[in-house]
Amino acid sequence: MTNPVPRPHLVGGPEHREIHIDDYDPSWPTRFDEHRVRLTASLGSRALRVEHVGSTSVPGLAAKPVIDIQLSVDDVSATADYEPHLLDAGYQLRVVEPGHRMYRTPDRDVHVHLWADSADERRHLLFRDRLRASPDDRERYEELKRTLAHRDWPDVNDYAQAKGPLIAEIVRNAETWAAEVGWNPSGDDGTGALDDGGE
Repeated sequence: MTNPVPRPHLVGGPEHREIHIDDYDPSWPTRFDEHRVRLTASLGSRALRVEHVGSTSVPGLAAKPVIDIQLSVDDVSATADYEPHLLDAGYQLRVVEPGHRMYRTPDRDVHVHLWADSADERRHLLFRDRLRASPDDRERYEELKRTLAHRDWPDVNDYAQAKGPLIAEIVRNAETWAAEVGWNPSGDDGTGALDDGGE
């Protein structure tokens, strides 16, 4: 018998929110850039890497209009190193779990995920780049999101968990693809890299 995966601590408790999936908006990368500048100005060298992840980072993919940002730091548990700067910059703590924190804007339209050199960081970048490269996986993922958006979700995190099986399948596809094309997550342009010149 396996132990259930512990749920993260949600500051403010569960939230009942309608899920709206919008067609891809070309302004989403610009919005990410605005917050990347804000985060790096606030955190300085504490921000080891700032990446646009999630559905709004994939051109052509419909998404909730929420910008997901992956922020790499030395030690997620060293809250005093970064939290005062994030709070001063206008981000509020929402999620606390081992190895991960999530802060967001008061309008809840930007989520900043803090990680520290973890397998989760790599997985998010790989998932993003696979969706960018694969129309088939991108189409399947969008179809699922639009279907799930029609349901009522007492806790918006349950919507995220409902996508889990397909996400896991796409990640498996992505691992095969990564081995075939020589993908790695350390591209200087922040979008991953392909060995030997790429595709």
